[in-house]
Amino acid sequence: MATIANALHYGQTILVGSESPNIDTQVLLCYVLNCQTTYLHTWPDKKLTQKQHAQFTDLITERKQGQPVAYLIGQRGFWSLDLKVTADTLIPRPDTELLVSLALNKLKSTMTVADLGTGTGAIALSLAVENTNATIMAMDYSKPALDVARQNARNNHINNVFFWQGSWLNAIANNSLDMIISNPPYIEQNDPHLSQGDVRFEPLTALVSGVDGLDDIRQIIQQAKTRLKTSGWLLLEHGYHQTEQIQQLFHDAEFVEITSHQDFGGNDRVTMASNGCR
Repeated sequence: MATIANALHYGQTILVGSESPNIDTQVLLCYVLNCQTTYLHTWPDKKLTQKQHAQFTDLITERKQGQPVAYLIGQRGFWSLDLKVTADTLIPRPDTELLVSLALNKLKSTMTVADLGTGTGAIALSLAVENTNATIMAMDYSKPALDVARQNARNNHINNVFFWQGSWLNAIANNSLDMIISNPPYIEQNDPHLSQGDVRFEPLTALVSGVDGLDDIRQIIQQAKTRLKTSGWLLLEHGYHQTEQIQQLFHDAEFVEITSHQDFGGNDRVTMASNGCR
């Protein structure tokens, strides 16, 4: 029977060409053994059962073929939450936590906030758990994605998020929102990165937005102008090279206090602006 040490060596050897073979191997083995990573190093001689060994080698094979680890284990940590992840949703990424941080700086307890394209619910649920008195509305066009978000709300015992299926702000009344926040599709349809890494397995409709990647952002900015209350805020995640274009879109829509902010890697990632006084 293979030991934990044998399994770690096997996984790291098979995944040697991936971006993070050691981390991937440990996460997959911990998933099989239902343990924390410290257990792997404390008990390296512990033997795997035949069933555990077979499950682990199958997972390593799938990861070798490119399947994202989050899809293989069905979850991903984001902010302070553990979230269910499926192939119907984008995989929440650390850079998107910048959106949450910036939104919390503006969020007051009585506000009504809309998270557009919620996916797993990562943004909406993170805001809701930090401010239980705020009303958070989470929208997605995909019913399977909304089902995942609802389950994540139940699993994390969050009750101040309300879900609806729709297309951006089409169903929202004018002057009804204090804040709109979104990580929308913003990748160009011919971007070569779509055929690389984890992105290959994620839903294209949540990634791609026209020739220049800005089709959905244009629509959101135009709709947000009328749906936001006076002095409401719109926060958008975007590509590192799209800042100038998005600032211009905000300016053209007569938003004010337009600022862009960098992610943990030092790349422009979020642009936000106020609706101002009308």
